[in-house]
Amino acid sequence: MAYLGVRENLSFMVRVILSIWLIAFILPAAWSVSTTRDSRVDSNIISYTVDPKLQDISLYWKDDSGHILGSIQRLKDYLEHKDKKLVFATNGGMFKTDHSPVGLFIQQEIMLAPLDTSAGNGNFYLKPNGVFYLTKDKKANICPTTEFRSSEQVKFATQSGPMLLINNVIHPAFKDGSTNVNIRNGVGILPNGNIVFAMSKEAINFYEFAKYFKSLGCQNALYLDGFVSKTYLPEKKWIQTDGDFGVIIAVTVPEE
Repeated sequence: MAYLGVRENLSFMVRVILSIWLIAFILPAAWSVSTTRDSRVDSNIISYTVDPKLQDISLYWKDDSGHILGSIQRLKDYLEHKDKKLVFATNGGMFKTDHSPVGLFIQQEIMLAPLDTSAGNGNFYLKPNGVFYLTKDKKANICPTTEFRSSEQVKFATQSGPMLLINNVIHPAFKDGSTNVNIRNGVGILPNGNIVFAMSKEAINFYEFAKYFKSLGCQNALYLDGFVSKTYLPEKKWIQTDGDFGVIIAVTVPEE
């Protein structure tokens, strides 16, 4: 009986030691592998997080005279005349040669361009593409085009493509290590409902760009555009006021 007691004690001690070793070494390593972000990719991304419930975020296309704004500087000037200070801006999707939106565009609850469900060539038509929209009750959402339902609750919307993430899954057409690289900008929805906008400072492939949004916890994310992309974000000393595009997404505060 004494021998059995010693053996049981030794067995218990071994289990304790193994448990401590597992907690101290194995689990942290596994956690690191599953959650560590790619610092190389992170350093190549300029990002901005928006709380749609607290911040004033809108989509712009033309000024009050019907002239296309086109650049962030012209938007900035336009807003200053309305006593608004621009704190963030980025281009909000693809556009045609006349700078009209490709696909759906809703501004202040008015549909100015219809949803495009057709097939075609180019990034916009790399299905599934999707819609980024804001509701009147200050909620943001991104969904594949086939799931979008227009309603009187939608205040702003812009369609683009392809989707970067679909229900936490990277778009199946993207390939890890792809040499198809470019400047890219996009938008994702964080787990708490906030919006994250991101633009690569240097050329990046679709897979790495989508993986960045995934690393933030986004379930859905949408590609906005490529080499024409610009971002205005003075708080991070990133000031691009040029551009020649269609829809612009902007965050403002009242001019002091």
